Amino acid sequence: MVTKRDFYEVLEIERTADPNEIKSAYRKLARKYHPDVNPNDPSAEDRFKEVQAAYEVLSDDSKRQVYDRYGHEAPGGFPGAGGGPGFSGGFGDIFDIFFNGAQGGGRGGRGGPQRGADMQYNLEVSLEEAFSGVEKQIRVPRVETCDTCKGNGAAPGTTPETCTVCGGQGQVRHTQNTILGTFQTMAPCSRCNGRGKVVKTPCPECQGQGRIRRTRDLTISVPAGVDNDMQMPLKGEGEAGLLGGPSGDLYVEFHVKPHPLFERRGRDLFTEVPISFTQAALGDEITITTVGGDSGAVTVPEGTQTGTIFRLRGQGMPDVLRGSAQRGDLNVAVKVEIPTKLDDEEKKLLRQLAALRGEKAAHEPKGFFERVKEAVLGHDE
Repeated sequence: MVTKRDFYEVLEIERTADPNEIKSAYRKLARKYHPDVNPNDPSAEDRFKEVQAAYEVLSDDSKRQVYDRYGHEAPGGFPGAGGGPGFSGGFGDIFDIFFNGAQGGGRGGRGGPQRGADMQYNLEVSLEEAFSGVEKQIRVPRVETCDTCKGNGAAPGTTPETCTVCGGQGQVRHTQNTILGTFQTMAPCSRCNGRGKVVKTPCPECQGQGRIRRTRDLTISVPAGVDNDMQMPLKGEGEAGLLGGPSGDLYVEFHVKPHPLFERRGRDLFTEVPISFTQAALGDEITITTVGGDSGAVTVPEGTQTGTIFRLRGQGMPDVLRGSAQRGDLNVAVKVEIPTKLDDEEKKLLRQLAALRGEKAAHEPKGFFERVKEAVLGHDE
């Protein structure tokens, strides 16, 4: 019984190889061992069949999963994997092997209009600007169509001429004689660089390129509710196309600066507000200023502990798609502050309070103040 080699070993790749690596390895080895390339080597055909069988399995996701689990002992085997003599990949695959996919019919040509490149601009905004929305002025350096020649690259009063080499097609046909016969391929014309036109008198503004680099000022409407890494496409604001092709797009990516008072988590905002010991003990009503500048009232009940969170519904960030109709919440955490300095009268009053509550006096080892600190801060001093 003949032992089959591991398919990954046959293609000389790692088991973690991606589809592109598998295809590249297959092309390399198929060219090396194809029977027509090795007419005097009887073993070449066997090696070619082996490479073909390995590729047919590893290039198919479902077959590869089965092979990775069972190897060559997979239930039912792998029908069609290297089952017959010669090349079973099809006529197009023959071209892939010998010409890396460059078949005839104009695949490689660059003639005709070409779309301009897309661009990205990183825009930094404050949390307040992201909350309310704002208009921003940005400066974008980009390639634009030359105003002098209107993009054709020719000096005023002249026009580009049809290329005499490619006849205005932008491509030329090449004939190749190979072991498989005679093949014709198309390639960009070297005289006109695939444009089909030749500029004999270049435009003095763009030196015949048809495009020129400029810095353009744009006004950006930042929608309310934008968050980090969100993108807004601006159609046609990218770089100009070639030969009358459309312009690319500009993608504005937003970055919201950290705020000293508010922390953002999605549409919700979080902040911390200090209150005094007496406010926490007796209760009070405190005023909160929101990120939008409005004022909101929070009722602090008697006996409020530090870390208690109060929610102001609808005072968070707006939804970037629905606007202010769908806002998050503002979450306010209170922090009880313990006074660090007391005058004699204040100490006297606190000792009286301690006595009324049956607690130790402040001057004793575990005084009233120490107990307040323990309750509020959660540890002994």
